[in-house]
Amino acid sequence: MQIKPFCALRPTINKAAVVAAVPYDVVDTAEARVLAAGNPDSFLHVSRPEIDLPDDIGIYDDRVYAQGVKAFQALQDRGVLVKDTLPRLYAYRQIMGKHAQTGIVACCHIDDYANNVIRRHEKTRKDKEDDRTRYVLDLNANTGPVFLTYRDRPEIDAKVAAVQQTDPLYDFTASDGVRHTVWSIDGDANPWVADFAKVPLCYIADGHHRAASAYRSGCQRRAENPKHNGSEEYNWFLAVLFPASQLAILPYNRCVADLNGLNPDEFLAKVGGIFKTAEVKSADPTGAREVRMYLRGKWYSLQWDAFDADPVGRLDVSVLQDRLLAPVLGIDDPRTNQRISFIGGIRGTGELVKRVDKGRDAVAFSMYPVTVAQMMDIADAGQIMPPKSTWFEPKLRSGLLVHSILG
Repeated sequence: MQIKPFCALRPTINKAAVVAAVPYDVVDTAEARVLAAGNPDSFLHVSRPEIDLPDDIGIYDDRVYAQGVKAFQALQDRGVLVKDTLPRLYAYRQIMGKHAQTGIVACCHIDDYANNVIRRHEKTRKDKEDDRTRYVLDLNANTGPVFLTYRDRPEIDAKVAAVQQTDPLYDFTASDGVRHTVWSIDGDANPWVADFAKVPLCYIADGHHRAASAYRSGCQRRAENPKHNGSEEYNWFLAVLFPASQLAILPYNRCVADLNGLNPDEFLAKVGGIFKTAEVKSADPTGAREVRMYLRGKWYSLQWDAFDADPVGRLDVSVLQDRLLAPVLGIDDPRTNQRISFIGGIRGTGELVKRVDKGRDAVAFSMYPVTVAQMMDIADAGQIMPPKSTWFEPKLRSGLLVHSILG
């Protein structure tokens, strides 16, 4: 695959910690307002610009995009964000508890996305694609990186380890306890480019809409420039590339608002006719082919033996959806049905208990996490994972390294 260094637009060293923000799509408007309160340098003013506008303005209103451009320019005008004079690659390490992952920050080419060298495993929604495409074109920048992974390469691992022995550019711990460290990779980038040229495939772990919008914005700029040759900056988009062995996927749990007309005893009887069911004390499944269910203040283990040869069909989330959520609870399409909610694993099973005990939902399901290998197998098969199958943590911060598509 193709990578290249870039002239990053990035915060000054003393501003990195206050600029860096969670990705735009992991918080809603209200949460973003709270996170950015009292911090005019937070990148959320750029990535969620509606937080600085009246509540009655929709998130796709023209004024929202204009506010994003204004906030982005203001950070530059105040000297909070400064553009590097030389193109560079960067190493980016995150530490969350005992887990550490280090990736290379670079620009990837939209042709690799188009040609399936960069593979995806999720469907994207047109409204979200349209939003992020306009956002990229209005700001002329990729502000949040796409989270990519590849099968480990020892020669890249060795280079990354050597970089981590040097002094970092940024090193801070965010309010959520995740430590973020960035190193500038100075000198000749060609050895890195050559090493990644030997990587046959890369996979989108997180950021499918960011990748799709980067591709669409690049194609639009190509259409506007009949003399394009594929090397222009808008052909490239911001990404962080991690070796697969370092990634951690947390479970993506499910809650359903009601029992589809059944009383709890009737529902439990139907569950017992589908799965091997037993009351348990723990909320966490012990392995694949098991889901834990919370109903009326009790946890139950739901297990099955059948093993589907299809890589999507054998996922725990698929079995739960196909055998229980759809036929019994009436969750026909989990992408659009308003009766199902998805709870990212970072919130823990305590959130499931709280929602059911407070009557917000009738039943909850604690999932065993999908593996990176399963994700890759599905992408290689050209298939799509069920919605809300993977939750990667920690999340990449936005605003630390920004890529201008103007060059």
